[in-house]
Amino acid sequence: MNLWARIGKIYRRWFILIVLLWVLLVLYPNPANLVISIKRVFAPEIDTAAVTQLASELSDDPADIESEVLERIPYRYDWEVHNMPWYFPSAEETLERGTGDCKARALVLASVLEAKDIPYSINVSITHMWVDYEGKTGSSSENSDVSYYRQDPETGERTFKFPSISITEIVSVWWEGFWSYMPVLQKVLLVAGLPMLLIVRFTWLKKRRVVEQ
Repeated sequence: MNLWARIGKIYRRWFILIVLLWVLLVLYPNPANLVISIKRVFAPEIDTAAVTQLASELSDDPADIESEVLERIPYRYDWEVHNMPWYFPSAEETLERGTGDCKARALVLASVLEAKDIPYSINVSITHMWVDYEGKTGSSSENSDVSYYRQDPETGERTFKFPSISITEIVSVWWEGFWSYMPVLQKVLLVAGLPMLLIVRFTWLKKRRVVEQ
């Protein structure tokens, strides 16, 4: 069996894996960023040193702190800030860029609360991440019903549960963040990639059948 025949055999056998790898590399040219982000969701890197200056400028009222953090760090999707569909930056990265999504803002807020020794907990839903503290008013996107993961930094307690959130809302939020803000190049590569890989696959298969005949 010659080299091209071997390559063709491997290509056909591992075709699904190759497609998934193509999608991964289009979305994450550096896949390490995805691994780092997943790790940070379940082990947020609270960085009091990064927010020292910010913390010194804010009051000790957690609601005022949250309001100020949200104002100073305008919301933008990860595609716009990091050129990735989903990325969990460090507090330092967020402050340097001056913008970020809910994960970025929550981490900065948690870091400031930590620096001021104000009790808090970090909550994660399928579509959102936020920080809870005593006296905080809940909302439709920030409440115990929609949360599937909660971490209390003070006690180290981690809680998982099945969230109560509609599929329609999940699809709507994910679609907007994933597709609507995706750069044109990535859209083209994703849409054209599968047909291209299929053409290569069937071309190799056709050549194999001709050789066998």
